Amino acid sequence: MNYTVSEIRRSDTKAQSEFEALLHKAGIKRDKNLDYIAGLYDENFSLLASGACFANTLRCLAVDSAHQGEGLMPPVVTHLVNYQLARGNTHLFLYTKCANDYIFSDLGFHEIVRVGNELLLMENRRNGFGNFLEALKAHKKPGKISALVMNCNPFTLGHRYLLEQAAAKSDHVHLFVVSEDISFFPFADRYKLIQEGCADLPNVTLHATESYMISSAVFPSYFLKDEEEAIKVQAKLDLAIFTRIAKALGASIRYVGDEPSSLVTGIYNKTMIENLPLEGIACVVIPRKEHSGSAISASSVRKLLQQGCIEETKALVPETTYRYFLSDSGRNIISKLQNADNVVHY
Repeated sequence: MNYTVSEIRRSDTKAQSEFEALLHKAGIKRDKNLDYIAGLYDENFSLLASGACFANTLRCLAVDSAHQGEGLMPPVVTHLVNYQLARGNTHLFLYTKCANDYIFSDLGFHEIVRVGNELLLMENRRNGFGNFLEALKAHKKPGKISALVMNCNPFTLGHRYLLEQAAAKSDHVHLFVVSEDISFFPFADRYKLIQEGCADLPNVTLHATESYMISSAVFPSYFLKDEEEAIKVQAKLDLAIFTRIAKALGASIRYVGDEPSSLVTGIYNKTMIENLPLEGIACVVIPRKEHSGSAISASSVRKLLQQGCIEETKALVPETTYRYFLSDSGRNIISKLQNADNVVHY
């Protein structure tokens, strides 16, 4: 039988419905973040398999249960990989159930980490994560070492306070800045704002996370139906990656800010407190810095910017961040915030 793999366009409501029906039949929840969808069709135009992309990840990989074992996944993955390469994405990630590891190993993907029998994260570079860890070892320092992971969308006095606390109690601090450009403030600008905002802290080293920590590559919730359980599994996957990074740097403490409002971050913190000590890494939760009785957060700053209250942010962010708001780049971001429906994270 001849098969065809082709794009499922957003405007094709019939094909979109068939795609969602296939996922449902496979026990998969449609991922919210998709920028390309493909389907494998037989000669009768029946959808037998699917796959999708978001940024440099492959998602929603499914085969109709009536056609399992017929070798339908390889042409779908090949199509998606070629699509990714054509748009310049050469370092690719996918996640799947652990039982499917052999399928994707044969297609050139290699294991990074797994969570029990639930979840497997893979990449298309044989030593990608290993090389990332080796590069980090060049920054290894002696003494009491701690680590933090921040997005800083944008960098606030709350972030600064957390860094100060870690720096005061450590010989050296490794700060990982989330690299993906899926935030309102682009990575290059966030990284520069952090550099400028902590330039007086000599024992802090900044690193980019690349695609390994707290990224869309490690948020594989689509086949985990209970949302809170999905977040816990995501956190465990992220922590499995972080643990290897911490050991490469000799870090024995991870500092985090407490989280009174975000469900996702709250579950992450709880999971870290429970699991990191099992790996010999302490998790220290620092109470949020407050202003006028409220915790300082990037969300509250974005909300003020959305409302056009730039002057009011002066008490919540370092001077370097405030100056950025007044720059052309900053004003472009503020314009985007003012046109956004929601600037507060879940």
